[in-house]
Amino acid sequence: MDSSFVAMESPNSPMHIGSVLIYNPETAPGGFVRFKDILEFIENRLRLSTTMRQRLVRVPFDLDFPYWVEDPNFDLEYHVRHVALPKPGDWRQLCIQAARIHARPLDLSRPPWEFTVVEGLDNVRGFPKGCFAFVTKVHHAAIDGMSGIDLMEATHTVSPSTAPPNQPDDWKPEKIPGAVELLGKSYVNAILNPLKQAQVAAQAVPGIASAVKGLVTREFKLSTDMVAPRTRFNRTISPHRVVEGRTFPLADMKAIRALLPDAKVNDVALAIVGGALNKYLTAKDDLPKSTLTAMAPISVRSSDEKGDMGNQVAAMIAPLGSHISDPKKRLEYVFGQTSNSKALTNALGARTMTEVSKVNPLLYMALGAQLFSRVSLAHRVMPFNTVVTNVPGPPVHIYSAGARMESMALSLICLTDGLGLAHVVQSYVDEAYISFTACRDIMPDPEFYSQCLQDSFDDMLAAAKAQAAKPVARKAAPAKSGATSAKRKTPSKKKVAPKKPASRKVAAKIAAPTKTGATSAKRTQTTKKTSAKRNGAAGKTKK
Repeated sequence: MDSSFVAMESPNSPMHIGSVLIYNPETAPGGFVRFKDILEFIENRLRLSTTMRQRLVRVPFDLDFPYWVEDPNFDLEYHVRHVALPKPGDWRQLCIQAARIHARPLDLSRPPWEFTVVEGLDNVRGFPKGCFAFVTKVHHAAIDGMSGIDLMEATHTVSPSTAPPNQPDDWKPEKIPGAVELLGKSYVNAILNPLKQAQVAAQAVPGIASAVKGLVTREFKLSTDMVAPRTRFNRTISPHRVVEGRTFPLADMKAIRALLPDAKVNDVALAIVGGALNKYLTAKDDLPKSTLTAMAPISVRSSDEKGDMGNQVAAMIAPLGSHISDPKKRLEYVFGQTSNSKALTNALGARTMTEVSKVNPLLYMALGAQLFSRVSLAHRVMPFNTVVTNVPGPPVHIYSAGARMESMALSLICLTDGLGLAHVVQSYVDEAYISFTACRDIMPDPEFYSQCLQDSFDDMLAAAKAQAAKPVARKAAPAKSGATSAKRKTPSKKKVAPKKPASRKVAAKIAAPTKTGATSAKRTQTTKKTSAKRNGAAGKTKK
């Protein structure tokens, strides 16, 4: 899978992901951070990352997977850059600058990552003056969403005054292997690959059998709702990008689940995106009658692979309910569809799906990827309309060079022909973010689509609050009339109807003497009164 991202790389489709992170230097020593301080901080923590000093080496003719090599020419100052926004330095300028940086391909003859420090954010609403941003770029061959979090841990601390790591940096550069050596390795792997293919095929058999059984027993079903309609987002893309997004209180995202308590926050995010697409395409008079679909990555990274870089993901198709304008009905639809997709993915085995990609001959993968992206096939056969990936962020504040991260404002994602719009859902402390990357030619009005995301969220939150208020309103509603009130009391009388009078034997048993005489007398006296009262009541009833 890592190799497929390398094979799909083109001038119009650079295959890297990234983010826009905003920092407040008030927590740093002296209340400010110099570019020199950032360089020193990252240099001291390079030993904590397994990928920041590695570069790709491709095998001639793509006869084998590329190799990672410790770069003998590593230069930190090449990878960490420094720019400033022109005045006034507002949010829109930051988005434009981030889009320009993100649109440029990485140099794959060096370790495939870049950090750009952006100053001049004094008029970005919601942040104090003096804040700066990191615009990050890392090739998707090196990380997925979860290993990206590990990379973030390597470049951040949990307090502003954390000392540099005290373990020695035992990193050693490696010699770049020559073509003959690489071809020799590819020959050995070609011999061993059929054995690996047989092993993976054997592992896949139970998953296929489980999937067939699930279809027969109707644990899940194959639906036409999983077929992506043709939209304006699914055509050949240009090299130009736009990025935008919205920030929401994480508590409100969770509160929307009141519409459907069984739903997950990820279902809420998918429904919000579906509502935004409904509003955007309705305004363009271009809304398909059937639902748009999203590819939703699923992490299959095990706990012992936490520090491993590269991609450990499978995927499922998630219908977004974009054809449904009602927020509650859309969330119910999305929940039903994602539950069905998860059941299918679990039956096949998400881990097995990723293992299959590891034994495909790279030559065929590379040729297939290039045919898919360069011969205009992508926009004709793309099995989904967009991407919605959910990446959990740190639940506490983290720091870089002593500066507190205030926001994970935007997450940036790669596009390819046939996929002109993609979304990332992320969380940090008490905030949730839904951001998107789009081809500028396909979406020239990112501010409008960003507003559609906000409106979709507002609609769902309002519906959830209304849903939560309904039970309270019913309990507090006064009775319509006295007759109705009397009518309501009747059943309760029946429930607590008088018991039959106790017999004399039962009364005598209750009045039996106890160990303590005083207590016994008192109980006997009380019992006699109760018995007489009951007998009197019985007499009246009989009369």
